[in-house]
Amino acid sequence: MKAVWIPKYGKSDVLEVRTAEDPQPGPGEVRVRVRASGINFAEIMARQGLYQDAPPPPMVVGYEVSGVIDAVGKGVDERKQGLRVLAMTRFGGYADAVCVDEGLVYAMPERMSFEEGAALPVTYLTAYHMLFNVFRVRSGDHVLIHQAAGGVGTAASQLCRSVGGVTTYGTASKSKHDYVRSNGCDHPIDYHSVDYATEIRRLTSGRGVHVVLDALGGQDWKKGYSLLRPGGMLIPFGWANMAKHGKRRMTHVLGQLTHMPWWTPMKLMHENKGVSGVNMGHLWEERELMAEAFTALLDLYERGAIEPHVDRSFPFEQASEAHAYIEAGRNLGKVLLTP
Repeated sequence: MKAVWIPKYGKSDVLEVRTAEDPQPGPGEVRVRVRASGINFAEIMARQGLYQDAPPPPMVVGYEVSGVIDAVGKGVDERKQGLRVLAMTRFGGYADAVCVDEGLVYAMPERMSFEEGAALPVTYLTAYHMLFNVFRVRSGDHVLIHQAAGGVGTAASQLCRSVGGVTTYGTASKSKHDYVRSNGCDHPIDYHSVDYATEIRRLTSGRGVHVVLDALGGQDWKKGYSLLRPGGMLIPFGWANMAKHGKRRMTHVLGQLTHMPWWTPMKLMHENKGVSGVNMGHLWEERELMAEAFTALLDLYERGAIEPHVDRSFPFEQASEAHAYIEAGRNLGKVLLTP
C-alpha cells in the first residue's frame, strides 16, 4: 500500500508518500481498499504538533475513508468482501488500504459516490452530535455556526435546514456567502468587515442565539458565550485560532491560552447558560451513540435532506498542496485525498 506520512512536525511540505506491505485485518476487522480519504483540520493541527490526541511522528493520520472491503478478519462474515463502505478510522486514513473494526464501517447508499462517502463521516457526525445529542435543536431556535463554509459548517447548516423553522447565522468570507446560503444559512456574516457579535445582536434585536457551534477557540468562546440567550449553550469543538499558517509558533499558542475564558458552576447557574465541549475522537467507543447517528445521517442522505459537498480532491502526491489549500481558507465544504 501507499500512505501519506507526517515524518516530523512542520509546514505542509513535510508530508511525504511512502509504500509498505498491505496491512492484514485482525479478529473483528475488515480491510478497506480506499478510494477517498477526508481531510479534517485536526490533522493539520497534528502536522503542526498542536493536536494532543495524535501519535508522535512519524505517523499517518486520517479519520475517515470510503472504499471497498477486500479482506476480512476472523469472526467477520466473508460476504462483506466487495461491499462499498464508508468508515471511521482512528488515524491511518491517509492510506490506500486500512484495517478497521467492523463496527465502525457502514454500507454506502447505492447512489452515494466514494467522494461523498469520504466527505460525510467526521463533519456530519460532529454536527449531528452537537445539534441533536448535546443541544437538541428544534424549530424556533437561533443557531450561530462559525466557519459556515467549511465541512462541519456545511453539515450543520444542512442539518438545521432539515429541522425546519431554525434561524441560522454563519461566519464566512464575503466571497463564500452564496455557497453558505445554498446550504440553508439564513444570515451569512462577513467577519472580515463587521464584528459578528455586534451583527448578531442587531439581527436578533439584542436577544442573541440559543446555541453557538465554535471551533475557533480563545477569545471567540468568550464572545459566543456573551451572545447566548437564557437557556442557551456554547459548544466548543475545536481551537482553529491556535494554528497559524505553516507550523507551530509557541508565542502564538501562549497568546491564545491567555485569552481562554473560564466559567464556574455558579456563573453558569446564575446566568442560565451552558457550555458543553465536543471531541468526537473521544467518543470512539460509544458504539451505540455512533451507530444511531450514522443511521440517522444515512437516512437523511437518502431523503435528500443532506448532501456532502466536495470542493476538491487531491492525489496523495499532492497532500501538501491539499493541507495548504485548507490552511489558506480557500475550501468550500470538504477536501479529499485520493490514491
